[in-house]
Amino acid sequence: MTQSPRAKRSGLTLAGRQAVWAYVFLITPLLFFLLVRIYPAFESLRLSFLDYRSPLTVNPFIGLENFQEMTQDATLHRALLNTLLYAVIGVPAQLVLGLGVAMLLQGINKYKGIYRAIYFAPYITPIVASAWVWQWLLNKNFGPVNALLEQFGIPAQPFLGSPDQALVSAAALVIWQQLGFQIVLFLAGLEGIPRVYYEAASLDGVTTWTRFRYITLPLLNATVVFSVVIATNGFLQLFAQVANLNPTDQGGPLDSTLTVALYIYRMAFQSSKMGYAAAITVLLFAIILLFTVFQLRVLRRRVEY
Repeated sequence: MTQSPRAKRSGLTLAGRQAVWAYVFLITPLLFFLLVRIYPAFESLRLSFLDYRSPLTVNPFIGLENFQEMTQDATLHRALLNTLLYAVIGVPAQLVLGLGVAMLLQGINKYKGIYRAIYFAPYITPIVASAWVWQWLLNKNFGPVNALLEQFGIPAQPFLGSPDQALVSAAALVIWQQLGFQIVLFLAGLEGIPRVYYEAASLDGVTTWTRFRYITLPLLNATVVFSVVIATNGFLQLFAQVANLNPTDQGGPLDSTLTVALYIYRMAFQSSKMGYAAAITVLLFAIILLFTVFQLRVLRRRVEY
């Protein structure tokens, strides 16, 4: 192909011009990522070494004192334990329910789109609205859940008002709200499995459980890994649902629902301990990074048939 006179004057081939435009279009999201993600991360690391209170005051360098304070902070330890419990409860529940519902929806031929929309609706519902609805559902005095329990002779439960039940109740809200996203992930993974494997298994008389164990699960490995990582990161960064479930006592009762992200908010904007909050942010980043690397190395399997 001969070059046009204009291209010859510019000294760029067609491939060269395409490469230039590719970099032009790529640089915008790259700059956005650097500004919104990378810069705040390094700024948090810098602030973690300061006794930072306000940009209008002197904020002296204190080295590792913020990190040393974390070892003595009982409230932070409670928040770390709560966050871990959220992940331990929520991630397996989302995984099992998401895959189970996705397999049921895949077998539906009539009104499939309507069912999918119903399950996905909570995911796109504003978190504040979902939290307030959850408060009403679990209310001890007039909530529908307790009304249903009383029909079976079970006394009314405090749920969000009890330090023993509040964390599980809050985790249930997150599981319910995020379930639609997990269902969509697993539906995409299931649709990507070639039907020929199931047809061959049916001809050989393989049971449903055997097909699920040796065909579905191995070929869904990439989806499972992605689902686990995303769900774990979501629970480790849990904030909005817990903050709105009990607006007058965020993280209560008695810090039983307090998360690390909510505690960071407390320290930064209620106690004006920006440097200490930044140090906890660095700790949370390290925890999320370790969990992600561990999950990717342990769960990822390459499967070929």
